[in-house]
Amino acid sequence: MIPTEDKIRYLNALLKVGFDTIDFGSFVSPKAIPQMADTAEVLAKLDLANSRSKLLAIIANERGASQAAAYEEIKYLGYPFSVSETFQLRNTNAGLEKSFELVKSIQEICLGNNKELVIYISMAFGNPYGDPWSEELVYGWMEKLATLGIKIFSLADTVGLATAEQVGKLSSHVLSMLQGCEIGVHLHAHADNWISKTDAALEAGILRMDAALKGFGGCPMSGNDLVGNINTELLISHLESKGYQPGIDKTQLLKAVRIADEIFLR
Repeated sequence: MIPTEDKIRYLNALLKVGFDTIDFGSFVSPKAIPQMADTAEVLAKLDLANSRSKLLAIIANERGASQAAAYEEIKYLGYPFSVSETFQLRNTNAGLEKSFELVKSIQEICLGNNKELVIYISMAFGNPYGDPWSEELVYGWMEKLATLGIKIFSLADTVGLATAEQVGKLSSHVLSMLQGCEIGVHLHAHADNWISKTDAALEAGILRMDAALKGFGGCPMSGNDLVGNINTELLISHLESKGYQPGIDKTQLLKAVRIADEIFLR
């Protein structure tokens, strides 16, 4: 459990760095994820006055969506839609068909409250449960979700199974298939393969990438060994080395990294 005041201090530091979007909290059941029970309290203390960053909150059902949508400060609601039936049941307590109907309702809540829905395609590159997986399965669900007016998708390598070849191929096809949509990647990777996965996404044309300071992360609902997110500091340096300009304030980034060290490594 991370103290609320530490979360506020850390997030306020992140808000000064210049990120496009910050996934700051989750409106989910405190029984399921007690670590997120203070999300509303944290939000109330965030200083957004001089930040360009937009806030994203993760939700798992209509109740959470309604809670998040009530806050003007939140721009995006993020919903994890897995193409693995097992993981979807673990993550949101609903199967794929039920989750699709749920996305319909959440999208209506978003449209009625000036929010945008971001759909994370969890287990987009395979799963450790033996559930059916194919590229066609991923494409089919994304096309179906797009009919609801969803405009932002993130292909999630939830447990770090993807190869660079898979990342590139899936990203390229989805970008061509869902023209007019913003496609991103949410990659989990080890130290020896994050660059190859990142480069594959970049070469496909992906410009929306999720990362976490210090490379922390891993999905607690996967029931698998946690594989961390892409390290934000390393990703920024890598992007700059390839000619991209993320527009990051390096001084503020260093301050945020120091706070991350204090909070997460003590």
